[in-house]
Parts: sequence; structure tokens; C-alpha cells
Amino acid sequence: MDQTHQASSTGSGRDRPRHSHGPVGASQDSPELRFDDEDYPAYSMGRAAEILGVTQAFLRSLGAAKLITPLRSEGGHRRFSRYQLRLAARARELVDAGTALEAACRIIILEDQLAEALRINEELRQGR
Repeated sequence: MDQTHQASSTGSGRDRPRHSHGPVGASQDSPELRFDDEDYPAYSMGRAAEILGVTQAFLRSLGAAKLITPLRSEGGHRRFSRYQLRLAARARELVDAGTALEAACRIIILEDQLAEALRINEELRQGR
């Protein structure tokens, strides 16, 4: 896997954005391009929690477990991407089903690594 598809210290998959956006609010791309960028940190902590139906503490716990590492705005506020929200939603599903948070995070990391490996294998097959 390439660097863009490895998470912080756990190797969890694609937690790091593929593009360097700089501080949130610094515009290097046109706004139209950001609509389709699942790695763009568009959501505040409060909005992310509201969308997912979780507490802000739950989102912070996912950061502590190193499942997601939200980017920070120039003011230091956490900003979440759509991709990170999908990971958090999956974590919530597993935790709601009775899986411990640390185990849920590990499951998600492995699922993400498998999906990436399958994607790479398919690309290699088509390239022959």
C-alpha cells in the first residue's frame, strides 16, 4: 500500500488524505473539486457527531484509538472528512452490536486493508 492509504501509527488504511489541503480554509482547489473529494475535511466535530448520531466524546475516542485522525483548522478545531465519517459510522455499528471499541477499530482497520488489497489486485489484473 502507498503512504496515502496508511493510517497514522496503526496502518489502518486510508485515514490520511490523498491530497494535501493545508489548513482548513486555505483554498488550493476550486470549491467544485472539493464536493467529490471524500478526503476533504469538511465537517466540524459538532456536525460530524450530529450526522452520525454519536457524541463528540465518541469521535474523540476513535481518535485516541487511532482509527481516525481528523485534520485541524487554523484555529485548532477538529475537521472530519466523509471517509472518516464512514469509518466512524462503521465503528458505531460494531460498538452498538456489543464489540469493544478497541476490537471494533481493529476490525475496521483489517476490513479497510482487505478492501485496498482487493482493489490493487483488480487493478493489476486489468493491467495485464
